[in-house]
Amino acid sequence: MSKKVIAVFTGNRAEYGLQLPVLKAIDQHPDLEYRLIVSGAHLDPNFGHTRKEIEGDGFIVSREVEIEMPADSLFATAIAIGSGVSEIAKALSELKPDMLVVYADRFEGFAAVIASTQMNIPTAHIEGGDLTEGGALDDSVRHAMTKLAHLHFTTNQQASNRVMAMGEESWRVHTVGFPAIDLIQNQNFAKPDEILNKLKLSADKPIVLFTQHSVTTEFDSSVTQLEPSLTALKALAQEGAQILVTYPNNDAGGRQIIERLNDWHKKSHHNVQLHSSLGRYLYHGVLALSQNPEFKVVCVGNSSSGIKETPAFGCPTVNVGSRQEGRLRGDNVIDTNYDATEIADAIKRCCYDTEFREIARSTFNPYWQGDAGLKIANILADTDIDQRLIRKKMTLLGDVKDGWYQ
Repeated sequence: MSKKVIAVFTGNRAEYGLQLPVLKAIDQHPDLEYRLIVSGAHLDPNFGHTRKEIEGDGFIVSREVEIEMPADSLFATAIAIGSGVSEIAKALSELKPDMLVVYADRFEGFAAVIASTQMNIPTAHIEGGDLTEGGALDDSVRHAMTKLAHLHFTTNQQASNRVMAMGEESWRVHTVGFPAIDLIQNQNFAKPDEILNKLKLSADKPIVLFTQHSVTTEFDSSVTQLEPSLTALKALAQEGAQILVTYPNNDAGGRQIIERLNDWHKKSHHNVQLHSSLGRYLYHGVLALSQNPEFKVVCVGNSSSGIKETPAFGCPTVNVGSRQEGRLRGDNVIDTNYDATEIADAIKRCCYDTEFREIARSTFNPYWQGDAGLKIANILADTDIDQRLIRKKMTLLGDVKDGWYQ
């Protein structure tokens, strides 16, 4: 019996880090083999050219898909989706996979789902049903991907309930947990000595890991919204805190943020480092330092990693602004407005408030399930590719007659 060929699409460094356990499980499954399609920011030197991280993990890239992104705007995002549909369709036509796996809520993934479903390729969507109501376009894109996809792998039961509330048949929906937890559970990240040496950090000073993305419905304000955070970080650096700043993703407004970060870094205190990407191995290694009470580590900004990954490490988080509104979260998160004093005070609380640090270290992780990658691979292997899978049905009760539900 031939193996089922699973195409996996990735267009962003953060998304790839979350897909890694799934890719590994597919690769190791006796009945599956993967075809990896790499696109988006992975191929853009302005965002770290993170294809090299994928190859460093030992994966073979089956196809590169360049997506046209001519400018830093929502118009450019729309153009990129159109370009992505066309180019991804070509890659799928050449690879001829049995199924496609795509992650979350990125515009590149949206393009992939449009291409695959219009080509009658069964499509599995990971992380549907989540909520982010803070002004990003993520929710509408994620839910649109849900309605196109044929299988749904959710991170929590609330998300599964939302997917079924959208009319998806219950047999299509699988609550598997958050794949990144697999990596964390397996301790698959840099150890403390490696972190301290590679990043030239001191164990006796606070470490602040900062990433702030644009809010896509307010992308013209991305730099304005960034400024209070930079003011707070500079003040903390002058007091001795060690600041690790990473680039945002390639949403509209991202290039404006990068330009401002580069200018700020040139003029900032010596305790500030700026990285296009730390890579998952180092990034998780920094978060893991917080498991030792001797280290004062805090995750700051508006990345979903501050909400979804930090509880697994017991790492305190300062969530800035509206971008992650509505996200299911643990008790390790402090929400702030775009206010420098408020942000600085919250960071200090995460570093020096013993009671809050203990709450963060012992917080319940709402995304914990375990072995998400293996569960997903097994379900992909066991799912029959037939008309039942391809033909979508709405499960909402009642038929519409004369404008009324009967």
